[in-house]
Amino acid sequence: MKNILSIILFLTTAMFLSSCSKDLLDQTDPNASTITDYYQSENDVLVAVNGVYQSLRSGNCIGETSGLFTEDRAGNTGGIDVQSNSGEPFQFGDFSLLPSNSYVKNHWLAFYQSITRANILLSNIDRVEFANADTKAGYIAEVKFIRALMYFHLVRKWGDVPLVTKQLTSTEVPDYTFRAKDTAVYAQIVKDLKDVLASPLPNFQTGANLGRVSKAAGNALLGQVYLTMATTIDEGKKNENLTNAKTYLTACYDMRTFTNLKDIPYADVFDVTKKTKCPELILTIVYKQGDIDNSSAIARNNQANLETINSKRVTTGIGGNVRHDLVNEYETTDPRKDFSIKYANASNVKDWFVTKYRDTSSLAGSNGYGGNDCPLIRYADVILMLAEVNMYLGDNATAISYLDMVRARAGLPGYTVSLTDADYSTKYPTLKLAILHERRIELAFEHKYWFDLLRFFTTDELVTHFHAKNQGDFGTPKLSNFTRKDRYFPIPFDEYKLDPVKMYQNPGYN
Repeated sequence: MKNILSIILFLTTAMFLSSCSKDLLDQTDPNASTITDYYQSENDVLVAVNGVYQSLRSGNCIGETSGLFTEDRAGNTGGIDVQSNSGEPFQFGDFSLLPSNSYVKNHWLAFYQSITRANILLSNIDRVEFANADTKAGYIAEVKFIRALMYFHLVRKWGDVPLVTKQLTSTEVPDYTFRAKDTAVYAQIVKDLKDVLASPLPNFQTGANLGRVSKAAGNALLGQVYLTMATTIDEGKKNENLTNAKTYLTACYDMRTFTNLKDIPYADVFDVTKKTKCPELILTIVYKQGDIDNSSAIARNNQANLETINSKRVTTGIGGNVRHDLVNEYETTDPRKDFSIKYANASNVKDWFVTKYRDTSSLAGSNGYGGNDCPLIRYADVILMLAEVNMYLGDNATAISYLDMVRARAGLPGYTVSLTDADYSTKYPTLKLAILHERRIELAFEHKYWFDLLRFFTTDELVTHFHAKNQGDFGTPKLSNFTRKDRYFPIPFDEYKLDPVKMYQNPGYN
């Protein structure tokens, strides 16, 4: 029974529970009274939909504090002095992850908690009669988007993973204790996102619905999914997937409500006073300024000792340190550097820290209960993916035009002019590396770069990429630890031991 509990929360959890007790699992039918009786009205459904959104906020999932699984892993954060990150968190940047790592397990569980909530809602929504059919269809679309997003994270981080798309009873648990092929997972992701695009959702959400899924978000995510399939999955459909990626990314781009990206100041994207009206934002995880339970902590958590740029909250710690490998990648005249990072001179810091997220308002106050949202999709991301996909399709001219949109907003020379600079051309001798560089700088600390690396490089190329870096820019974590195994995270030990054959471990972690 304990093994069944540990497999993943989607196999056992009820609607609003993040864990279950043995007594609950021993019931004849643990869902018979709670789930069936819950769905009585449209408002019940809305509350359940909100519960699915709420699950994203956790740092174990994809919330603002989830950088351990992405930014640390990719070499953007962690700093040189890693004493405060000793133990299990250190394993991510050191490429020494163990299957027993509790952070890996909690990350896995958080994704399946979101999927569980989505599946329960989708399996029960027909119990409720809606006054407007579009309201019901919209809720279904929103939840399918989130389910697709969760599986997209899972399949990129672990490869083959258990695939469940319905509410499970306890007797069905053993039938789903196996890893489905990554191609099957991607097929489900695509199906869900196409349902989103066929729904009555608006192109963009406004007013009280800001932070909810829209068709623009559906197009952007589906385009990214196809781009990822084209570059990471060998199924003989590379050109088809690239064409599809271009189609959906372009559809998202054509929905924009602004003319030129350069008309939107970079700082506006992260300004808490403008987050409800910035036209670049497509989808964010929303936090409530001044609210002790629902506020953002990223500004205060990143701030280093003796600094005041992020938050009114006084801190004596080292803040959110930045690896020197990223610091050194900023071009000399790039204003995004001064906005995104700062050097802290306090004796216990003497290092760079993240300043991209700030809230020094009176509403956030001395406790630092910030109003920063966590950006999931924005137009600079979409534009750079359009540069990437056009490059893969052999249309370098169009790819460069998209790349230059982002550089123009940053006040930097276009790609062709930049190539005349010896330092730039030496660091980024190909268009591919130039696009990767631009993504790293533009989207730093937005949980993107690890996935970019997985798209831009094969596994062997990724090993070469990390081994070629300067160890001094990473400090204690050993770049030499990076091997082919680090393409994926290990399957959590508690999941693997349920069935070592069907829940087989990823190579290199046995």
